[in-house]
Amino acid sequence: MAATTRLISRLAVVTGGGSGIGRAVCQRLASEGATVVVADLNEDSANQTLRILTHDLKGQDHMAAAVDVSSKESVEKLVTSIQCRYFQPPSVCVNAAGITQDDFLLKMEEADFDKVIRVNLKGSFLFTQAVSKALVACGAPKGSIITVGSIVGKVGNIGQANYSASKAGVEGLTRTAAKELSRFGIRCNCVLPGFISTPMTDKVPEKVISKITSMVPLGRMGDPAEVADVCAFLASDDSRYITGVSIEVTGGLFIG
Repeated sequence: MAATTRLISRLAVVTGGGSGIGRAVCQRLASEGATVVVADLNEDSANQTLRILTHDLKGQDHMAAAVDVSSKESVEKLVTSIQCRYFQPPSVCVNAAGITQDDFLLKMEEADFDKVIRVNLKGSFLFTQAVSKALVACGAPKGSIITVGSIVGKVGNIGQANYSASKAGVEGLTRTAAKELSRFGIRCNCVLPGFISTPMTDKVPEKVISKITSMVPLGRMGDPAEVADVCAFLASDDSRYITGVSIEVTGGLFIG
């Protein structure tokens, strides 16, 4: 449940907001009073999330936008259009856009490696950079940038050399950004989901799902809303003394 209105008057942009964890983050931030820009490569999905927000929470001026996070031009264009519409840059940025192109290391195509790094890692860099630049330029007193990593970035996963490398990369990016941007009042943190029920996992066979859940101490897959809860905490002043950290949302998977 939403904790009152601790994000009232905040402007947030969420990449990958068209589905899964990104959509859940949009809903959670909006429920706490934030105005949300739903950004996704798939404009139809972004508009679908926007319809959910406007249906659930009338009276807030949310917007949906198409963006290719791997393109500097596309990212900068979106940040500029947000500033034109709202007369301010977003003070909350959630990098939730991500893709997988799984295969065994010995078989993985170079193009599939590059594509995942481009979206997951470079996309997080471009958005972090563009939002930070806009916040610094206008002298905003604070900002919170949250990147959705993965527990796989810490422990690796068979068939996911590209994905785990990209998610390990966003943790390094986040820690460095936290060190550089703290003097401008901008906090940068990572959320590391474990096995979460999303459109990405819907394709996984049932017997694989039950094997996975047997490894989770809490005995079940996570829900996107449970990741969104942590993102809302990191976006709010409740986490004002927290920067440069990674918070695992895994049901206890790989404890220690």
